[in-house]
Amino acid sequence: MSNLDPIELKAFLPAKDFELSKQFYQDLGFTLCWGTEGDLAYLHYGDHGSDGKVGFLLQRFYVKELAENLMMHLLVKDVDAWWVSIQDRKIIEKYGVRAEPPEDRPWKMRDLTISDPSGVLWRIAQDTP
Repeated sequence: MSNLDPIELKAFLPAKDFELSKQFYQDLGFTLCWGTEGDLAYLHYGDHGSDGKVGFLLQRFYVKELAENLMMHLLVKDVDAWWVSIQDRKIIEKYGVRAEPPEDRPWKMRDLTISDPSGVLWRIAQDTP
């Protein structure tokens, strides 16, 4: 192991309505770890102490063209379970976001798509054989 080995990579996601976006991600299953005086928040999913951290920084910053051209890819074990969770939590109805159910893709993944309240597109996927 080298001192140059990366530990984690985080994206900064824009939020048109910062409080609404924070709640959206918490309702989706992310944990709000910390936030500053309303300008920045760190959210993660799963065991924070494990390898393969899944997290991002949500910022009170919004440019429509940026948000609507930004895509996040989240690799999970069971994308169909994620779809059931999204439906059970009524995320689509509550936030008025676009979402498409899981589908097998030609790139050997099964994924669903969901946009956040600011227009950031998430592809939540699992590998397929």
